[in-house]
Amino acid sequence: MFDEKLVIPAIFIGFACLEILVGRFSPKGRVSRRDAVIEGVSTLTIILLTVPAIFAIAPILVEWVRPGSEGALSTLPWWVMLAILLVGDDMTQYWWHRASHTFPWLYNLHRAHHSGGYMSVRIAYRNNLFYYLFMPGIWVSAVLVHLGFGPVYIAYLIVKMSVIFGAHSSWRWDEPLYRIKALSPLMWVIERTISTPATHAAHHGLHKEDGVTHYKGNYGNLLFFWDVLFGTAKITRRYPETYGIEGLEPVTAARELAWPLVRK
Repeated sequence: MFDEKLVIPAIFIGFACLEILVGRFSPKGRVSRRDAVIEGVSTLTIILLTVPAIFAIAPILVEWVRPGSEGALSTLPWWVMLAILLVGDDMTQYWWHRASHTFPWLYNLHRAHHSGGYMSVRIAYRNNLFYYLFMPGIWVSAVLVHLGFGPVYIAYLIVKMSVIFGAHSSWRWDEPLYRIKALSPLMWVIERTISTPATHAAHHGLHKEDGVTHYKGNYGNLLFFWDVLFGTAKITRRYPETYGIEGLEPVTAARELAWPLVRK
């Protein structure tokens, strides 16, 4: 029997297995116990607590404002639902991500995502515990599911998380495709449509002067098109040699996970 709640963890595990096969899941000398704690706590929190809580609370709030609204938009065509999800969830996530790199106080909720010195699917959910709780797109998605977007949202989420996990993964699915000259036109379209390991790795690079790193851009999650549309895209088809946070002093794992409750 199909259980959509197991699909996303299965995709995550699939990418982890691919990284293990190529020896890139736990880069020697780069992954510390601190990293494992941050990634373990943040990943389990969003999966087991944050998202379930949002999807439980949002319908209650909608019914309080508009009683009897469950399934009210279920007759919309699937492609209309998809367009609404792309704007309401993915585009708002682009702006949330961009804001997190624009406002220092908000970056405190996001810096854990960049403090690891490596790329891996293991960092996909690596963020402050409040980062996803306040992410507008998740709340919008929960409201839309209540209004009748359920089946389309499941398909959308499977595609979106596959792209996001793939973009963070150290198993670079795009790298061999760049070497095939006949595929260059196709890759030109793909890398301007969805996030790829190359474009997202640039966002995580450590040194902006390396010609590849672009941590003030390449914010897209599912669609890289938002970066193209809003002028924050940088495409080089290369990968930074080093990853991390440039110009900021290290802070404790507790602060990265629980700021503003923990400030030291």
